[in-house]
Amino acid sequence: MAKQINWGIIGCGNVTEKKSGPAFNKVENSQLVAVMSRRSEFARDYAYRHKVARWYHQADELINDPEVNAVYIATPPSSHAEYAIQAMQAGKAVYVEKPMAATLEQCEAMNRVSRETNMPLFVAYYRRTLPGFLKVKELIDEERIGRVLYVNMRLVRPATIYESNRIDPPWRVIPEIAGGGLFFDLASHQLDYLDFLFGPVKSVQGLAVNRGLMYQAEDTVGASFIFNNGVLGNGLWSFVTPEGVEEDVMEIVGTHGRIEFSCFQHTPVYLFENDKLTEFPYLNPENIQYNLIRQVVESLQGNGACVSTGESAIRTNKIMHQIVSQYYSR
Repeated sequence: MAKQINWGIIGCGNVTEKKSGPAFNKVENSQLVAVMSRRSEFARDYAYRHKVARWYHQADELINDPEVNAVYIATPPSSHAEYAIQAMQAGKAVYVEKPMAATLEQCEAMNRVSRETNMPLFVAYYRRTLPGFLKVKELIDEERIGRVLYVNMRLVRPATIYESNRIDPPWRVIPEIAGGGLFFDLASHQLDYLDFLFGPVKSVQGLAVNRGLMYQAEDTVGASFIFNNGVLGNGLWSFVTPEGVEEDVMEIVGTHGRIEFSCFQHTPVYLFENDKLTEFPYLNPENIQYNLIRQVVESLQGNGACVSTGESAIRTNKIMHQIVSQYYSR
């Protein structure tokens, strides 16, 4: 790979405004040189505001730009595979938003083309590189809570006005586009992070229902699973709870203590050792994907490996599809 990584973005949505887009210019030997949106006015406006040299309204125009040697795909999951495969076949490395794709078959096709073309494929599970989440891993690796027994997670909250719009629902609750409901969008971060901590899941069972009757996708999900290393886990997700019923907690319990933290609120990590409580506050980078993007760039330059690839991300898609499979096979 060239020493200078020149990025093109396919999709100019909200995630690219602060979470990811500006980071491409902050990493050494990395530059954002082109953007694309099917709506020309979006691409033109984004390029103007972020001082990007070129903009396109067709994906193949960006992919075939000779200056672009790496492509970031920030579209809804149903188009990830199409664009990623096209980019890799054109000889471009790919960094794709999470979840990896809308279906397991699409994920498998992406990884197959990555192997066939020898083009790297990365997925934006950036919690694997954030300081608070690395602190949790450090505490576990140092056996501060002893041998890990199990993990519990709960993510529940009311539906937003946007999500409850029955006439024009957002793509995140349209299974054909998102892969499922908000479970796919949000729980994917949690499940991928647990994969980072404990390795692959050996077995999983899940139930998914729609109780809010606001949209077609599942809105309430429960799951139990066991990792290859013997750690047990369970999770509960609901995105249609009443006002005031809101929780975002991940709890890891060991033989000598427990760790409690939030997946999305970025509050301190809490370590409970017997009767002692220790807090570990932390600060995230201004652009929350910066650490992972830097790792992607360094990997492309041959300076280390990236912790989030197509091979790791497909495991999360597989687990999510297994959890909700009964709901969609009715």
